[in-house]
Amino acid sequence: MSVPPNPPSDEDPPGLRRESLAAYLAEHRPDLAAGPLRADLVAGGRSNLTYIVTDGRTGYVLRRPPLGHVLATAHDMVREHTVISALRDTDVPVPDTYLLCTDESVLGAPFYLMEKVPGDVLRTRQQTDPLPDQTRHEIAHAMIDTLAALHRVDPYAVGLGSFGKPEGFLARQVRRWAGQLEKSRSRDLPGADELRDRLAATVPASPAPAIVHGDFRLDNLLVDVENRRVTAVLDWEMATLGDPLTDLGLLVTYWDLLGDIGEGNPIATAIGPAAGFPSATELLDRYAQRSPVDLSALPWYTALACYKLAVVLEGIHYRYMQGKTVGAGFDQIGTIVLPLIEAGRATLSSMDSGPLERT
Repeated sequence: MSVPPNPPSDEDPPGLRRESLAAYLAEHRPDLAAGPLRADLVAGGRSNLTYIVTDGRTGYVLRRPPLGHVLATAHDMVREHTVISALRDTDVPVPDTYLLCTDESVLGAPFYLMEKVPGDVLRTRQQTDPLPDQTRHEIAHAMIDTLAALHRVDPYAVGLGSFGKPEGFLARQVRRWAGQLEKSRSRDLPGADELRDRLAATVPASPAPAIVHGDFRLDNLLVDVENRRVTAVLDWEMATLGDPLTDLGLLVTYWDLLGDIGEGNPIATAIGPAAGFPSATELLDRYAQRSPVDLSALPWYTALACYKLAVVLEGIHYRYMQGKTVGAGFDQIGTIVLPLIEAGRATLSSMDSGPLERT
């Protein structure tokens, strides 16, 4: 994984005790602990913590929940491990999984280990601006093709038929994120309740259920830049069985919207059309060619994505205010929440209500 770790240190990184991990691996996976362990926290993560671990011979990746305040179900290591393992033999590129540990006495939280896949996480324009236009276009096409491939997977054929409850999925999504917001609300958020209520009142009919990633975007992928292909989809903590258009609405929000409303904010830096990549319209057309799903109600899903992302960022802001986040830049993340709420309200206001089924 070609993501720069934080500066090396002889001390344990936050959230990982090497001695305790080594003892656990010696009992359960001795092949992964043949020598003293080195662990580096990967820079760039905003939620679950990711580490590159090596015993001097083998390198692998460890994932665990964030420190401090954790919303229920929002950082579920078992879900991540389950879905990655199930997708191993499909057209969706995922790392091999090595071990799942639910014993919180080892690291203070559940964690799992997975393969260290080669590739780059494209997170900034400093990485993508030097790339030829054709390369940027082909990478974006590989991204949307990967999402379409995920949504084509038969969840029952890969053992994920009980991974979620598709019936009433969208209504539950609205309720879930509303509930998450209440658990992290520490300040006034004008418009948030109105957006919640309008989403709940205009829930569209869902297409056939599919495996939903829950946070699909370019910087949650590992990319082989030279060959313009996706080598792994990462960060499955929000994966479930439900409405595939929730993934597409969120991707459009990241691609077109987040960079605009977060301009000048390093946390919100988004790679999209302004960085020489194809427009969201082009990507949606490409997705439509590879999927039978009707996209006419997509603006509702985009508004839901604005609400969801606002709630996620407010939760991170909440942890920052408690002094329980790891990494730089968290002091600015709370400034994006209100613009996202306003963008969601504006999207719903501009919609033609015709395609939607009122509830």
